[in-house]
Amino acid sequence: MFVSCDAAILHADLDSFYASVEQRDDPTLRGRPVLVGGGVVLAASYEAKAYGVRTAMGGAQARRLCPHAVLVPPRMSAYSRASDAVFEVFRDTTPLVEAVSVDEAFLDVAGLRRVSGTPVQIAERLRADVRDRVGLPITVGIARTKFLAKVASQEAKPDGLLLVPPDGELAFLHPLPVRRLWGVGAKTADKLNAHGIHTVADVAELGESMLASLVGGAMGRQLFALSHNVDRRRVTTGVRRRSVGAQRALGRAGNRMTPAEVDAVVVNLIDRITGRMRAAGRTGRTVVLRLRFDDFTRATRSHTLPWATSSTQPILGAARRLVAAAAPLIAQRGLTLVGFAVSGIDRSGAQQLMLPLDPEAPMVDAAVDQVRHRFGKSALTRGVLIGRDLGIEVPTLPD
Repeated sequence: MFVSCDAAILHADLDSFYASVEQRDDPTLRGRPVLVGGGVVLAASYEAKAYGVRTAMGGAQARRLCPHAVLVPPRMSAYSRASDAVFEVFRDTTPLVEAVSVDEAFLDVAGLRRVSGTPVQIAERLRADVRDRVGLPITVGIARTKFLAKVASQEAKPDGLLLVPPDGELAFLHPLPVRRLWGVGAKTADKLNAHGIHTVADVAELGESMLASLVGGAMGRQLFALSHNVDRRRVTTGVRRRSVGAQRALGRAGNRMTPAEVDAVVVNLIDRITGRMRAAGRTGRTVVLRLRFDDFTRATRSHTLPWATSSTQPILGAARRLVAAAAPLIAQRGLTLVGFAVSGIDRSGAQQLMLPLDPEAPMVDAAVDQVRHRFGKSALTRGVLIGRDLGIEVPTLPD
């Protein structure tokens, strides 16, 4: 296994990130149940979670469970600033930081004992620094592997610290429910439970072939390895983006949106994605559509272009075709979130020129980018977007 003999991998995870930022910035919200979002709960404070409220739950259901909760609109710019400040603390702690999302990361502190102390001392100082410098609570799990460090942080929440010593790994892991294993969602857990498999220890007692017969070959191998704490992944920095994406939560309002209103959301998302691609000097070939529905199920569709591009029009055309093909599904299930990503990223930014040549589109894109860079993103807006309620933008991360 490519792991240190010491427990020196930290999994740092901010507690109820969006809700914690709101409670930090508004003292009247501290100690009270807070819901961030409208039609869909984007985040819930621990006071609200105590009533059974969960992220991605419908707003009406959340208010039934916790009628005295305070509902606040999301402030994505505030969350982005808070995330940047927290990651600055991470990088001040160690150069080996691997971002998992806007509110969590793995840190490798194996080589810092002489200059910074033990992993527990480093984690205690990190938690204090995040609290003092950013004003947010954070939980840290410490273990030899990334998998077990993340499980430790889950067990230590909220606002805690937990070390899993190398000689106590399986004693800690095996009594936990199967949902603690990466990749085990509700459906897989139900399937395992139906066969009398409830804990990680139950999984560890099965052979790899038996697990494969229950959940498939790849998943069976993964569960067998994780149930014995076999995780060969290192903490890696500077992970390359494999896609550029953006998404918007529509809430229950998505059910009432006309095709023209949905198209406005599509135009806005693709406009943002292609602008980011051009700013980063990236092109891509595959357009991916992601949908979430009223019943919290999801669907994904994709289309691969014949050439890599960052131009708005060809990517928008592919996006519109994907939405049109998914229209019956949207009408049947009700739409609560729509997102897009462009993958097949070419880091060189090379674009294939096609005949007949159309020099106007790249020139228009470049001109729009220059105006927005100089005067702000709202300086130029597509006519279809004027006066539209486009829902709530939800942060996305590199794949």
